Amino acid sequence: MNFSIQSLYTWYRNTLRNPKYRWWVIIGTVAYLISPLDISPDFIPIIGQIDDVFLVTLFVTEVSGLVIDGWKAKKGTVENSTKNTSSYTPPTRETVDVDSAKLP
Repeated sequence: MNFSIQSLYTWYRNTLRNPKYRWWVIIGTVAYLISPLDISPDFIPIIGQIDDVFLVTLFVTEVSGLVIDGWKAKKGTVENSTKNTSSYTPPTRETVDVDSAKLP
């Protein structure tokens, strides 16, 4: 079984983004930060705070990303509902197929 920081980060991020487990991860993160039992004990200077700083940074980054995504989604639905739908046409993206030619 391969263990790496990247796999732990990916697991944490995916679990936090899953609405079914989101609150469990938030509660578990806060409980870990409050708990005196850590991977590296807090009474050791600098080394004891590394796991807490890493977890707080990851937690704040992911939760702020979720909040921003939710805000953008909410803002998008508000903008679409306020526009006149009869004159509004959403932008379309078309794929253009072009044959390449080799120049002499």
